[in-house]
Amino acid sequence: MAKSLRKASPPLPKNYARGTARERLQQFWDVFGKEDTVLVVINADPDALASAMAIKRLLRYRVKSVVIAHPNEIRRMNNVAMVQRLKIPLERLGTVKTSDFSKIVMVDSQPNHLPCFEKLKFDAVIDHHPIIVEWSFPYVDIRPDYGATASIMVEYLRAAGVKMSADLATALFYAIKVDTSNFEKSSRLADGVAFRYLFDFANRDLVRKFELTDLRRSELRYFTIGLQELKYSKGRYYSHIGKVSSPDVLVIVADFLNHVGEIDWVFVSGIHNEKLVVIFRCDGYRKNAGKLAIRSFGALGSAGGHKQAARAEVPLKNLDMGDKKFTSESLRRLIMRHI
Repeated sequence: MAKSLRKASPPLPKNYARGTARERLQQFWDVFGKEDTVLVVINADPDALASAMAIKRLLRYRVKSVVIAHPNEIRRMNNVAMVQRLKIPLERLGTVKTSDFSKIVMVDSQPNHLPCFEKLKFDAVIDHHPIIVEWSFPYVDIRPDYGATASIMVEYLRAAGVKMSADLATALFYAIKVDTSNFEKSSRLADGVAFRYLFDFANRDLVRKFELTDLRRSELRYFTIGLQELKYSKGRYYSHIGKVSSPDVLVIVADFLNHVGEIDWVFVSGIHNEKLVVIFRCDGYRKNAGKLAIRSFGALGSAGGHKQAARAEVPLKNLDMGDKKFTSESLRRLIMRHI
């Protein structure tokens, strides 16, 4: 019998939640009382947003009030579309008075992820990211082998017998798709079970809209620049777009160019916050974008990634360009030294 390629997960600390989904849910509920005012803290992304919605639904009739707050500005258009179309009520963490809340919950993150989180005293933490520090809060449910926190929340909701609204099911469905990269990234059977359960309740047309919402109208011009500056050499595309409003634009242009059948490699660069940002794309077959990114730019800045996709960020001062302007040809020459 072939051995599993999945690495065994390290044992969880003894104080972390265990048992069936119903037992975990009851332990979670036991943290709260009818008069509690609850603050749910997240670093807003699809998994965190959906999981926070689930927490709010689970506590609807068990506490006095629930507020969801996040410290980060929501910039990605996919996430903006999700918040707007599902009408997710959110507050900025910096504008709420945390002392006004009797209980604080963190979901899809851990207190050491951001400095602003470390100042808060949490009553419950639910997450799927690796455990760096052992937490000793009243309730902790961290499952690093799960592909999404949303999958954990589906188990809670099912154990509670909650009839999910279309909006909540849609958010959770989209979250699992995003965090597992459509199950191309590490996940487990529980993620698949949760995903299949949500399939019949989620608005899949709306999920598709979230997935397709990448650009603002003002950013369409970057495609024009990218195509105008495009250089081709030996099955490779190089394009330097210049200053961009967000590095996300470079990712979208690179993914678009990667659709061309005859192309083995795509390299798209731009300048953001006094840094050169380079996006690498390939099919990953006998190629490794992450290793190439490190060879090409690792000594100049930060670089890394996976076989098919990688990224490098280099402070402009480290490029030693002098008065010369960085171009698509500059990008080609830098990469050709290492490919």
